[in-house]
Amino acid sequence: QVQLVESGGGSVQAGRSLRLSCVASGRAFSVMGWFRQAPGKEREFIAAISSATGGTYYADSGEGRFTISIDSAKSTMYLQMNSLKPEDTAVYYCAARSDNVLHYLESQYKYWGQGTQVTVSS
Repeated sequence: QVQLVESGGGSVQAGRSLRLSCVASGRAFSVMGWFRQAPGKEREFIAAISSATGGTYYADSGEGRFTISIDSAKSTMYLQMNSLKPEDTAVYYCAARSDNVLHYLESQYKYWGQGTQVTVSS
């Protein structure tokens, strides 16, 4: 059974950091990505990474403060988030796809985790 399980969310003050993790089980994936959905907004792409090459692709909003990484041996993907802002408050989702294409559209990802809440207070 394929599973993606996120962890590492929580409540922090603005300016602090968090590192999210996503553990994949059941099969290997070529590309994994992070998305987020803020209250009342559509889910948006943050970043994607290739498990084979380590190549990355960031949305403009995520580049600079957010860093995606992967430990293929542990089937675990990470999202390091620094200098967090209140507008980063959202549910953060892990997603995965089989094709080796770093895609930004959520429709291109077949597998999803349940999400982890990140709340940033000012």
